[in-house]
Amino acid sequence: MFLHYSPFWLKALYPRYIWHIPVSEKKIFLTFDDGPIPDITEFVLEELAKFNAKATFFCIGDNVRKHPDVFAKLAQQGHSIGNHTFNHMNGWKTQDDLYLDNISKCDVQLNMQTSLFRPPYGRISRAQARLLPADRKIVMWDVLSGDFSADMTSETCLRKSIKHTRPGSIILFHDSIKASKNMQFALPGFLSHFAEKGFEFAAIPMTN
Repeated sequence: MFLHYSPFWLKALYPRYIWHIPVSEKKIFLTFDDGPIPDITEFVLEELAKFNAKATFFCIGDNVRKHPDVFAKLAQQGHSIGNHTFNHMNGWKTQDDLYLDNISKCDVQLNMQTSLFRPPYGRISRAQARLLPADRKIVMWDVLSGDFSADMTSETCLRKSIKHTRPGSIILFHDSIKASKNMQFALPGFLSHFAEKGFEFAAIPMTN
C-alpha cells in the first residue's frame, strides 16, 4: 500500500525536504527515477519532446556507467539531472558512511554540477540528511504515480496522478523496467491532459 500524494503532516515533519515548488503560474514538475535505461528513458524523452516539456531525471550512477549514450541525451535535450545514489541504496538499511560514499560515487559518475538529490524509496535518516552539504536539495514529491506497482492498473495510475496534481506539484514517475508498462501508458495521457489545460512542464533547477 502507498499514498498517491504526500500528506501535509509528512511535509511538516521534514520541512528541509522539497515536496513541491510554490508557483504563481500553471507549472508542474515531472521527475523520473532509476534510469537511464535504453528504450525506456528514450521513450520518455520522445514523449516529453512532443509537448516541449522539460523534466528532472534522478539517475542511478551504475546505470549512467552502463548507458552513457542514453544519459548524454538528457542534458542535450535540456532536462535537469539529479543524484539517486550509485546503487539505489535504501538509507534506512545502510550505515551512514556507506550511504554518503554511495552518493559521492554517483556524483563522480554524473560528472556535472547538480545540487539535486532524491533518496531511493524516499528513505533517508535524519542523521544522513544532516551530513549532506547544506546546499544539497533533497527532492521528494507530492504526487506518486505508483507506476511501479504490479497491483495497480495503468488506467488507475493515470487517473490518480491527474487527480492529485496541482500547480507546483512534483510528480514521480520511473524510467525503469519494472515501471515501464504503467508509465508508458500513463505518461502520454498525463502530458496531454495538462497540456490541454495550459500547464507548463518545467525542470527543477540543478543549482541554487
